[in-house]
Amino acid sequence: MINKSEQAYDKLESMITFRELKPGGMVSESELMTLTGMGRTPVREALQRLSAEKMVEIHPRRGILVPPITVEAQLRLLEVRRNLEEQAVRLATHRSTMAQKERMLQLAEALLNFRDFDAIKEYGALLKETHRAVADAAGNEYLTMAMLPLQGLSRRFWFANIKDVKAELSQAARLHGDVLKAICHGDEQAAGQASLTLNDYLTEFAYHTLR
Repeated sequence: MINKSEQAYDKLESMITFRELKPGGMVSESELMTLTGMGRTPVREALQRLSAEKMVEIHPRRGILVPPITVEAQLRLLEVRRNLEEQAVRLATHRSTMAQKERMLQLAEALLNFRDFDAIKEYGALLKETHRAVADAAGNEYLTMAMLPLQGLSRRFWFANIKDVKAELSQAARLHGDVLKAICHGDEQAAGQASLTLNDYLTEFAYHTLR
């Protein structure tokens, strides 16, 4: 059972990722309570977590700011994500359980077979679960603590800058699928390379937004 703070976090992160809360906009805690349908305590706890992950800025007596996202910040975080994610997928090839492998294969198929390109939030939920599944399979809570916030920020930038939804979602599905399948096959070398190829794509995507 997901607790209320976790529910509030998931709702607010999704609203930020999909620009229901606009970058640069200030919003009050009470407004967020209304938008999420959650109480003050879970919303406040979720905001503290989102602040630590650089998704929001909390300004006492003024409100909550959703900071703008920049290409420069995305490129810097991808530099860090590159090494962390490669390490995670390599560890996951050796440490993942049968149940974790089965779920990763299900996620790979769900991403590859995704066709409702108007339901982009559903795709976002699959992508978030994919990132979490790999982190869990790596079996290192410190790696998870470092990696998941970077992936959340990276997803936010990516979804905000997609122009050709079908092409980009299909490309991301294939690249994530390659990572997941290599992990499930126990192929550390292939998993590491697939992770680097995914990072190359995200880096090129970021540079492309400049052009």
